[in-house]
Amino acid sequence: MARGRESWYEDEAGPLVRSYAVTGGRTRSDTRGLDLITLVVALRTANETPGLEPEYSRILSLCQRPVSVAEVAARVDLPLPVVKVLLSDLIERNLVLFRTATPVTDAPSPHVLQAVLDGIRKL
Repeated sequence: MARGRESWYEDEAGPLVRSYAVTGGRTRSDTRGLDLITLVVALRTANETPGLEPEYSRILSLCQRPVSVAEVAARVDLPLPVVKVLLSDLIERNLVLFRTATPVTDAPSPHVLQAVLDGIRKL
C-alpha cells in the first residue's frame, strides 16, 4: 500500500474494492452455465441502451459479434467471475444471448462413431 496515506488502492494491484463494487457485492452469477468457451452476442448496442454502467456498455460493445466469455474477460480487463456476473445481468435484461458448448453427455454414441469410421474407410 502507498506509504503515508491510507487507501483502498495498492500501486501494483490496483483498486482493491473495484470488483466488489462493480458486481454489487455478488460473487457468483446465476446458474446459466457460463464457462470459458460459452459464446455470447449482444442483441443491442450500448448506444441503444442508455443509462448502463460503463462496464456493461463495454461488454455490449465487445459482443456485437459472437465472442467467448474468456475473450470478453480479457478485453474488459476484469476477473472472470466478475465478467460472468455482469454477463448474467445482461442476459437477464435480454440484452445478450448465450450459447454453451455441447455437454460431454451429449457426445455421439460409440455405435454412431463406429458407423462414421466404417463409412470413411469405405471411401
